[in-house]
Amino acid sequence: MQLSGRMLVIALLMLIPAAASWQVQAWRHGLAFERQAARHSQVLNQQSHAALAQHQAEQHKRQALEQQLRASDQQHTRELSDAQRNQVYLRDRLATADVRLSVLLDASDPVDSPAMRATAATRGVVHGAPRGRLDPAHAQRIIGITDAGDNGLIALRACQAYVQAIAR
Repeated sequence: MQLSGRMLVIALLMLIPAAASWQVQAWRHGLAFERQAARHSQVLNQQSHAALAQHQAEQHKRQALEQQLRASDQQHTRELSDAQRNQVYLRDRLATADVRLSVLLDASDPVDSPAMRATAATRGVVHGAPRGRLDPAHAQRIIGITDAGDNGLIALRACQAYVQAIAR
């Protein structure tokens, strides 16, 4: 029994340092894992802060662009409203004969066209090139055409301003 008791003591003496060495290794690995987890957490925290800052910058840019587009839209809406109001005013004046549209006649044209004959009543006392008065219905059609052209130009400017704002 002495032999087995000695062997047991020897086995215990060998097992205790091995167990202690395993425990020390576990502590070292535990500390290394904790350090690595802390570094990883710090990197993730920095990345999230950078992403948040970038998101906020993009959001501010978008809000500025939206505000600029709103102001541009209001300006073009105001221009369109003013042009339409002026067209309505001009149509009303044409309808009430406050104003008449006339065209310049070519004084060098030897052929006097019967459709555009300048009479003494249409010439008036104003010195200058001879003019012929347009029929009010034709004048209304011309005003309608210019109204459509004005609206198209205003819409074109609005589209160009939008594209320029988006392209920046």
